[in-house]
Amino acid sequence: MKYIGIIPARYASTRFPAKPLALLGGKTVIERVYRQVENILDDVIVATDDQRILSAVQAFGGKAVMTSTAHKSGTDRVYEAYTKQATPYDVIVNIQGDEPFIQAQQLYALRDCFTDPTVDIATLVKPFTANDGFEALQNVNSPKVVVNNRMEALYFSRSIIPFMRGKDTATWISTHTYYKHIGLYAYRAKVLAEITSLPQSPLEIAESLEQLRWLENGYKIKVGISHIETIGIDTPEDLQRAEAFLQSQQHSLQ
Repeated sequence: MKYIGIIPARYASTRFPAKPLALLGGKTVIERVYRQVENILDDVIVATDDQRILSAVQAFGGKAVMTSTAHKSGTDRVYEAYTKQATPYDVIVNIQGDEPFIQAQQLYALRDCFTDPTVDIATLVKPFTANDGFEALQNVNSPKVVVNNRMEALYFSRSIIPFMRGKDTATWISTHTYYKHIGLYAYRAKVLAEITSLPQSPLEIAESLEQLRWLENGYKIKVGISHIETIGIDTPEDLQRAEAFLQSQQHSLQ
């Protein structure tokens, strides 16, 4: 099977404008992401809506394509970028443009999901640990996932799922395995074409989670497990944390 990674990167982020071009350890965030994945998949391209990002990617030797400024989701941007490729691929991997520490093991875990020919879509989760604490479990910006015994997603929510009836909240993480969703997706090419044509669904609107649209329309989402904690960059404060993390990594290698 052939895999292409597409990194959606738009310029006008509400919480952090020009985020892909922000510097992290002397390189732009988008270059950091690109370098982490370029040798793992058969091809990698950046899908952007801004000439400045396109030029920056081309300047470091990466591949990029311009896409519409009207897309409402990264998935839509990924699909447009895929339609502009001359070569067909079996699976398209949607790589978040604000995850500069994405690891090869995570992409391999995602790829492994497609050894099952019935899998439409795949994503990753990370088990919460006791060290995370109940506060992390409560964080509405960190969606939770419940799965069935075949590791297929049953539901995604910003609320804590499942609710542990009759138990003190301090014991929830130690008595049940809760899964944190990692926003990394892969889709079969035919399925990506289908899901981008679907209208928004009631559950998606309620939770503001587009993957619920896919579940509501009957698609299976296979779930792979990762134990790696990465640092996503949503705000300038996140960038500062990422800089500190990068420096600590570099010092540990010296």
